[in-house]
Amino acid sequence: MPDSPLEPLTLPSDLAAWRAFAEERPRDKLDRVSAIDARLVAETDLTLRERLVLWNDADIALAEAAAPSHLISESHPDADVRDAAEKQAQAVDAVQSRRLLDRNLWAIFADADADADGLEPDEQRFLTQVRRDFRRGGVDLSEGARERVRELTDRDTELSLTFSRNIREGRREIRVPAASLEGLPIDFREEHPADSEGMVTLTTEYTDLMPVREYARDRSVRHALVGAYNDLAWPENEPVLAELLAVRAERAALLGYGDWADYETETRMIGSSAAVAAFLERVADAVAPAASAEYERVLARLRRDDPAAEAVTIADFWYLLGALKREEYDVDAQLVRSYFRFDRVLDGVLATTARLLDVEYEPVDAASWHDDVRTYDVVRAGGRLGRIHLDLHPREGKYSHAACFGLAPGISGRTLPESVLLCNFSRGLLEHDEVVTFFHEFGHLVHDILGGHQKWGRWTGVATEWDFVEAPSQLLEEWAWDPEALAAFAQNDAGEAIPADLVARMRTADGFGRGLEVTRQLGHATTSYRLHVDRPADLPVAVDGYYRAASPVTPLDGSHSYAGFGHLTGYGACYYTYQWSLVIARDLLSAFGDDLFDADTAARYRREILVPGGTRDARELVAAFLGRESTFDAYRDWLAGE
Repeated sequence: MPDSPLEPLTLPSDLAAWRAFAEERPRDKLDRVSAIDARLVAETDLTLRERLVLWNDADIALAEAAAPSHLISESHPDADVRDAAEKQAQAVDAVQSRRLLDRNLWAIFADADADADGLEPDEQRFLTQVRRDFRRGGVDLSEGARERVRELTDRDTELSLTFSRNIREGRREIRVPAASLEGLPIDFREEHPADSEGMVTLTTEYTDLMPVREYARDRSVRHALVGAYNDLAWPENEPVLAELLAVRAERAALLGYGDWADYETETRMIGSSAAVAAFLERVADAVAPAASAEYERVLARLRRDDPAAEAVTIADFWYLLGALKREEYDVDAQLVRSYFRFDRVLDGVLATTARLLDVEYEPVDAASWHDDVRTYDVVRAGGRLGRIHLDLHPREGKYSHAACFGLAPGISGRTLPESVLLCNFSRGLLEHDEVVTFFHEFGHLVHDILGGHQKWGRWTGVATEWDFVEAPSQLLEEWAWDPEALAAFAQNDAGEAIPADLVARMRTADGFGRGLEVTRQLGHATTSYRLHVDRPADLPVAVDGYYRAASPVTPLDGSHSYAGFGHLTGYGACYYTYQWSLVIARDLLSAFGDDLFDADTAARYRREILVPGGTRDARELVAAFLGRESTFDAYRDWLAGE
């Protein structure tokens, strides 16, 4: 991968400039797309290679318009700027869908003879995918059907943005007696003083939710806050989701697919809707023995606190796992978190990934959308490879989960890759689960930078098949458990490193509850898939049933978690991705053996998995790294605690 002499984006430094950036920059990029399309149609003497180069130019311009629009709509502190960015994101999607319905553009590629024009393999692959995009866009339908597909595609975008906005703005609060916070860490209680009525306000932000569900001994408090969280964006998103499912079903039918999952999976590793159902069943069968045994243990533990308890609910799950790990594995989560103060974790993530990926992170004093944002250049041997921005703490109006967002697509010789993490971590002590999340999301970030040096815009950065893209991030989670990595940054306020024997017990304890966690993920995956395939009339009843069938850990009665299930927009029917890619990640991990910092393996991993971006099919990337096809074996062993 060449070092890049390119300059990163210069971001605005005041509100007026941000409004212009959100409105005018995407519009300029879309104007460029229009000019390219006009040239493609008018200049009939262009060679096929020249047409493909121009189409790639349009792809890049669309990405340059879309990426910052989606980021700013989820992160800027000013609501007007967020709204402007959201409108531009919608405009980009509309242009993309209209282009793929344009028969004049389609004719430019439809009958071209790739062999006669002497295309290189990457150009032939590009042409094949462009033709596939047109077909999936509906270009070969009748005029009336094309118009309906356009309407449905635009409506999908509008509904998806509304769904996400309602979640982002759906923060809930509950008030509980201060005395009911028994079990919560001292620093948490100090940060949540009682009001004049002796009550404490808790919010559904992660900084409150995660400690409460992990430590609150009062079951009613756990149930109240998790219940509020499970009703985020409800009832607002109920009709939005119902219409979104209907829109997608009609669009899939018009395009000739059996269901929306068939449409989405055509471009992914798994290949079909039926294969998703078969995969979920395979995972369910593999995890059932471990999950059943674990459930009996957590139910017995719950009944020690509440002898009348009939079932372990999702509001009990993390508390009971923590209690059992403390009592039976000698892993006290509150002791563990004392070694993970945020600033040290940040330094540790940077240092660990720098060592693994042979890079450096140089802090940059640059303008951004909020004072919380930390900016770094990613450097190797003095050459800048890309730029990253870390926006890591909660605030009103900001994306409320954890994710990587693109800012600038990296194109070899043209633009420097830039990506952003939006997370919601405490400024104080972190749970170890949050440390794992940090490593996971950082995996997307570095994948986007190291893979962001491609000629073709559609394959740059993390633009691999969607059901592979989580594998590198899931692999990087392992370094959050590695004694050598942790010893370098996990220290308490007295400067003492986390003891190696505690890390060993944490690893052992992590095996307990793994089966139940996978069944919880199966609940998400089943909901994502079945909502799009079955399209139930009664959403709360259907979703409750999906979760109860997937896991012995029950949902809260009367909850509406689907209204706040943000992945239903981006992942659609395909939340199965997380387990599919985890199968691959466990296999990739096996290549490292007992040394996660083995230099030769790390170099091969960078070369074969990260640097190519999406220039090769994911199966080829995996086979190149492992020297064989991926198998289910490592994942099955992991489920069994081996």
